[in-house]
Amino acid sequence: MISIRHLSKTFNNPDGSVITVLKDVNCDIDKGEVISIIGPSGTGKSTLLRAINMLEPPTSGEIWVDGENIMEKGYPLDKMRRKMGMVFQSFNLFSHLTVLENVTFAPVRLRGLSEDEAKEVAMELLKKVGMSQKAGVYPDSLSGGQKQRVAIARALAMDPEVILFDEPTSALDPTMVGEVLSVIRQLAKDGLTMLIVTHEMRFAHDVSTRIFFMNEGVIYEDGTPAQIFEHPVRSATKAFVNRIQKLVFEIENDDFDYLQIHTGLGNFCIKYNIADKIEPAYVLIKEMLFNYMRPYRPLTLRFTHAELSGETAIDLMVEGLKESPLPKDESLENVRSKVKQIVEEPTVRGFRVKLII
Repeated sequence: MISIRHLSKTFNNPDGSVITVLKDVNCDIDKGEVISIIGPSGTGKSTLLRAINMLEPPTSGEIWVDGENIMEKGYPLDKMRRKMGMVFQSFNLFSHLTVLENVTFAPVRLRGLSEDEAKEVAMELLKKVGMSQKAGVYPDSLSGGQKQRVAIARALAMDPEVILFDEPTSALDPTMVGEVLSVIRQLAKDGLTMLIVTHEMRFAHDVSTRIFFMNEGVIYEDGTPAQIFEHPVRSATKAFVNRIQKLVFEIENDDFDYLQIHTGLGNFCIKYNIADKIEPAYVLIKEMLFNYMRPYRPLTLRFTHAELSGETAIDLMVEGLKESPLPKDESLENVRSKVKQIVEEPTVRGFRVKLII
């Protein structure tokens, strides 16, 4: 469906220097593929998407869509854009139009549908993304997640062959990320061709047929989710996909701010789509800090989540301690029953207790 050859993009700075964002990018994208584009910030992921639909015209190279080079001089870009929808980070809805009018606007003017036909299509799409009940309201009254779902319906209303998603959840409050990702998951099941720039590693692993790992302006590694996430070849890929998110608190004495821990933990779990871990983590942390680990101050409390493996853990580290602070009798069974595993291990600086939940 799309073939990219030797694509590059440079920007000229006011001081005369040149920044190369894309360097000799080459790839083929087949109909029905769902490709997630991952990688560190500033490596050209969003620029690649914007180049594919010519919102950011490349400096050199070729982009072939359905056998036509859209970079040829005089190529009618509106023809390509009817085939290719785009969903942006910042929604870009028309604030003066209702939700329904936002979705019907382009089909009436560009696809030539009648008002009635466009409304019928729009209502079906709004129903598909769970927004039909908001058809008559204006975007300003919607949450970020709701706006993004309307933006997805608007892109679908043009009946595109492919949709480009440019970090569709990055502008959302953590509580709203899941509702947008669930819509994209359903589109993937429906067989729609999609390219998705995302920082949601678990989502990319689960929904994609292929992964592009971009680094330094090139597609550094290209493969199936299993290849990229479980058997990456290049060291930069390995370092990126194995990242672990963490929340750290230093417990100096008994006067520590438990409310800060409570609030921080809740926000962390929502941000990384592990809200189901909030309550068990609250219970375990409270029990460990106020019961088993109370005699041990200062200590470091870490709450970690590995995005790829999905492992979530509570670490309690005490410097200078030579052996486990946990009792060996049956009194620990109430903790063991709430966790998958308890790891007790010495470290260079002391001793760590790790609860995997």
